[in-house]
Amino acid sequence: MDGVSLAEDALLNALRRHFGWSAFRDGQRPVVEALLEGRDCLAVLPTGAGKSLCYQLPALVREGLTVVVSPLVSLMQDQVRQLEQRGIPAACLHQGLPFDDQRALRRALEERKLRLLYLAPERLRVEGTRQLLEESLQSGGLVALAVDEAHCISAWGHDFRPDYRRLGDLRSLFPGVPLVALSATAPPQVRADIIRLLGLRHPLVQVRSASRRNLSYAMRRRSAEPLPEVLQALAAARGAVLIYARTRLAVEDWSERLRRAGVEAIAYHAGLDPPSRQHALEHFQTQPRPVLVATVAFGMGVDRGDVGLVLHLDLPASPEGYLQESGRAGRDGQPATCLVLFDPRDRERLGWAIRAAAPVDPDGAGLDQGSQRMVQAQRQLRRMEAIAEGEECRERALLRAVGEVGGDCGRCDRCLRQDPRRDWSEEAVRVLGALREQQRSSSKSLAERLADRYGGEAEEWRWLSRRLVQEHLIAESDDGIQRLWLKTAGLHFLRTPWPLRWVA
Repeated sequence: MDGVSLAEDALLNALRRHFGWSAFRDGQRPVVEALLEGRDCLAVLPTGAGKSLCYQLPALVREGLTVVVSPLVSLMQDQVRQLEQRGIPAACLHQGLPFDDQRALRRALEERKLRLLYLAPERLRVEGTRQLLEESLQSGGLVALAVDEAHCISAWGHDFRPDYRRLGDLRSLFPGVPLVALSATAPPQVRADIIRLLGLRHPLVQVRSASRRNLSYAMRRRSAEPLPEVLQALAAARGAVLIYARTRLAVEDWSERLRRAGVEAIAYHAGLDPPSRQHALEHFQTQPRPVLVATVAFGMGVDRGDVGLVLHLDLPASPEGYLQESGRAGRDGQPATCLVLFDPRDRERLGWAIRAAAPVDPDGAGLDQGSQRMVQAQRQLRRMEAIAEGEECRERALLRAVGEVGGDCGRCDRCLRQDPRRDWSEEAVRVLGALREQQRSSSKSLAERLADRYGGEAEEWRWLSRRLVQEHLIAESDDGIQRLWLKTAGLHFLRTPWPLRWVA
């Protein structure tokens, strides 16, 4: 038997022994092998593809320490708990760790008993943490570094975090240690940022499609009273259910409404005390058909395969984020549903929240870095709105947002829709003509003017103006105010209209 086969046998034996798997999942083995060879890696693998194994297995094969940077304390704690249940020594270091636990962690590192150490990114600014890692390096125990949710380092990513910017120091601090960056979604621009900012050297770049062929996407308008529709979706779902709401208050409200309707729903958000959060997590992981209402951070790294429904009660903030969140469904490979119930006002509320976080120059001139990120967030939000209201296959549109090109999925509500379309070109001429008269207008005032002039509801005209933005006939400002003006294509349309066939 040659050396390659022996190495493969050793990896498969380790995989079976530590994780009980008989084979690697798509994309895992090349990353594991590259790390064992001392090579940097960028792994973009979809939710449920087993990204964590890519850095966990090398630590076990080498019998050394892998340091993992992760953005959420709850995610780190859950990963450590899962590893300890498998008999793998692991720990996490974060700001809230009691002093006695920190001392025990240091002792375990000195005795080289740990295989995985999870760190919050801000801990790398602490001199004591750096000293711990340098001591592990000098003793020969540090075998790999991993940056989980690596898209957080990029201002072009959907979840930028300033503390991640400092992770470039890892390369200068530990130049000889292989580093792997991992993410579920990273378009080409974000991948380039990750490689550059982390200083990855000639990395293996392993990218797998974000398409999940067992997931069916549906997006529709949220009714004034959505509870009956939510209950209907719950009744049709298999296994566990994740319901996402945007705010902590909404999470509490919806969990209470569902309980009053006879559903044993439980709430999870960062404002709960630690025992309550732990109880909610254990409930979700152990009950046969749990229903958990949470903010969108919940679910990162949580190992539950039979989630049959992921339901968003608001418009998601970005296509990339939604692919990650919806990807928590059907990790067991069985069919699952991803449903979004949205209201057009969701976009407006989210847009104002983004603007409040970092006010921007509406003309885009002289923006500081923070404002540029907010402009990017507004554009991501607009892309998500276009997917929710547009005519295109849901999966095809979502994948294009992360740089993938593909055909219609044949499973989503758009592909299966039987609703008739109508030609909106006459109404579009009215919208574009009114905008030409005024040159620039807010979406609200334009809709009110059109309703006064032609009749109908102002909300209907606002919907039509949004659709014309999505068709690139109207431009919209990136400041959250939704100022509109005609594009050149809109002027061409006024001169020679063409059919615009949409479902209302």
